[in-house]
Amino acid sequence: MAKRSSVAVGVVAKNFRRVVPHFWIGRKLAALEFDKRLFNLSRPFRRNGQAGKIRQVSFRITDVCNLRCHTCGQWGDRGYLRDESLTQLRDREVSTERYLELMKDLVQHGHRPVVYFWGGEPMLYKGILDLIAGASAMGLPTAIATNGSRVAASAHQLVEAPLFLLQVSIDGHCAELHNRMRPSPGSGDNFRDIVRGLDAVREARGRNGRGLPVIASLTTISEGNLKHLGDIYDAFRDKVDLFVFYLSWWIDKESAAAHEQDFLRRFGFVPTRHRGWDGDWKSADHDELDRQIEGLLAKSRPWSAPPVSIIPPITGRENLKAYYTDHAARFGYNQCVSIYQVVEVNSNGDISPCRDYHDYVVGNVKNATITELWNSEAYRKFRCSVSRDGLMPVCTRCCGLMGY
Repeated sequence: MAKRSSVAVGVVAKNFRRVVPHFWIGRKLAALEFDKRLFNLSRPFRRNGQAGKIRQVSFRITDVCNLRCHTCGQWGDRGYLRDESLTQLRDREVSTERYLELMKDLVQHGHRPVVYFWGGEPMLYKGILDLIAGASAMGLPTAIATNGSRVAASAHQLVEAPLFLLQVSIDGHCAELHNRMRPSPGSGDNFRDIVRGLDAVREARGRNGRGLPVIASLTTISEGNLKHLGDIYDAFRDKVDLFVFYLSWWIDKESAAAHEQDFLRRFGFVPTRHRGWDGDWKSADHDELDRQIEGLLAKSRPWSAPPVSIIPPITGRENLKAYYTDHAARFGYNQCVSIYQVVEVNSNGDISPCRDYHDYVVGNVKNATITELWNSEAYRKFRCSVSRDGLMPVCTRCCGLMGY
């Protein structure tokens, strides 16, 4: 049976008290996990590509970002957005009013998914606070992945909404390392913004007394911070509720070329977005990475310590070496279920079945609703191809396969 990513038991247990008073959130999260686990039993007739309930809607709300993180496939060293105009990117964005209409339509058609905002930097989208409040008011558990910008100034609104999950990207234990890994084109101090933002949210959460949002640290493991994963945990263990450490998503030139040929055969055109993840930030010191991960897991074992989640959950020196040197290694992740459960809405309104590599577009929410496109012919064609012909070369390092 194909492996599924899942929320670690420790993460659930240690944050249970924060979520349990909010039954409407816990129920949605449980339904999502249940649906993943029983995917093959509940969908025995998937050959036509038809999907059921939408379990999550991911809004890449904006492509605009104020950082140039080295491991980012969008704005990083080889990111596909590096030559784009910020003004033009903003002009192509979907309006706040339209997003609210789309979410209302989802609810009216019986879909009450988890809503996830990301980017770019989602806090730079003008209407983000209205969207978080609006989604929460509709009973849709809402999460955001941010680099920490504007969080301090928005802490009260995030807590009152309530935002369910605040995920903040932290790639260093100190300003020098973090800002080097996640530099600003200007003179900004992102590390300072993160610390101020976390402190402000925790203070507002304490005043509110409802326990939300759950605060998660997101760290992308790279050559730059490989030896400091434990230091990151120690520096922020009193500021966050859980730590997520990502093994870097990546692709090599051979796999990228193979993907282009496979994609062309399936869909009739050559993709380009995957090239943004062709990088040289793959770990070479697998012994040190193994030691660091074991150290993180040891630090998180006491009940009073924030839990750690490794995504994908690959441990041991040989497995880590295979992950970073053999792009074809799948570690049991042989079936994509996210294309049957998750909608990916891009910043310009395009809907793509694939989160990380969104060359294939099924329609645009500026002139159609999510529910109209969910089981459209184009969407079903993509699902059928992946289910019938198997994963594409790029899929083996995709969070839709190994991290969802």
